[in-house]
Amino acid sequence: MAKTYDSNNIFAKILRGDIPCKKIYEDDTVLAFHDISPQAPSHILVLPKGAYVDMDDFTAKATDAEITGLFRALGNIARAAGLAEGGYRVISNIGVDGGQEVPHLHLHLVGGRKLGRMLQPAE
Repeated sequence: MAKTYDSNNIFAKILRGDIPCKKIYEDDTVLAFHDISPQAPSHILVLPKGAYVDMDDFTAKATDAEITGLFRALGNIARAAGLAEGGYRVISNIGVDGGQEVPHLHLHLVGGRKLGRMLQPAE
């Protein structure tokens, strides 16, 4: 099923400069900024600048340069934030069942403390 991108989602507005962010990294293909509701001492959102709904959409439609750029930036950002040595987690929620809240691909780069289990047992 084709995914429709909503150009009025909050991350699209941030990318256009309509809404400010605490930017920590930007290049031709990626923007990264601090999450306004951090879930760990370090919680950075990393977004491709292209109009992609989620990781499924991105991997199907993005150019090789965009894919490489996102993952290179992610590693550079983690190292610059001092997260590489102690470890960190990269999370991308996809779709309703995956818990995605904003329909623009974004990666949560979290760290700065022991993060614990990835998922809790089902209730």
